[in-house]
Amino acid sequence: MKLDRASTFDKQASGVVIAGHFNESDSYETIRPNGMSDWLITFTLDGEGYFDLDGREQRVKAGDVTLLKPGTPHRYGTPKGENWHFVWAHFVDGHMDINLLPSEALTNREIEQQAVRNRIYDAFRRVISDSRERGAYWHELCLGALREVLMLLVKQQTSGLDSRIEDTLHLLAQRMQERVRIEELARSVGLSESRLSHLFKENTGESIVEALNRMRIKQAALLIAHMNRTAAEAAHLVGFQNYNHFTRQFRKYMSVTPSAYGKSFRVKE
Repeated sequence: MKLDRASTFDKQASGVVIAGHFNESDSYETIRPNGMSDWLITFTLDGEGYFDLDGREQRVKAGDVTLLKPGTPHRYGTPKGENWHFVWAHFVDGHMDINLLPSEALTNREIEQQAVRNRIYDAFRRVISDSRERGAYWHELCLGALREVLMLLVKQQTSGLDSRIEDTLHLLAQRMQERVRIEELARSVGLSESRLSHLFKENTGESIVEALNRMRIKQAALLIAHMNRTAAEAAHLVGFQNYNHFTRQFRKYMSVTPSAYGKSFRVKE
């Protein structure tokens, strides 16, 4: 058991204080009766941990991101018979967007989407590396990675989408140039083809094919406007095999033909 009556970390007013990667048995426990002067954020990779605030216990498990507010008396550790594998970081809120931080003393968010879990873990790994190396711009790099984690939490909380639909949208964005098969998408997110199609429409208001075409057209428009690509080049780069189909879809989403869209930007230049 570790009793922290005051934080012993090297306080840095400019951002991240310290970060680490722990894998702890059920003998692990930390008690801070006076809380801390900074935020604690943890991401549980495997096993189970707990946070206890004045006798109210919150269990955390794989995929959970937990935020503990400064000044909150607490106790946390590994439950009996368990092992807690997690990454963590301390940071001060003076350099973090206030709208990204929760108002509750303890906040726990369950991350169901595997792609988001991977992204959060990657961000923590960067925080740990940069906070230890302390090379050029280490504060900014750490804060940027933590800000990414916090934005992902806010995005999940406000999107209102089923996690399987979030996964599907992520796969569509990744595979934009490929020939996308709905049965493969369904298998990837653990649903039947018909169930995925129905749930996707219910959550987004459009079909999977419509969502994919919208993504492709938006990307094509960017390529035409800012990369000086021809309409035919843009169509190929975003995955359209048929140029006439690309033109029809472009007009549907952009209200003009690809060639007219390209000319409007060349005129401005």
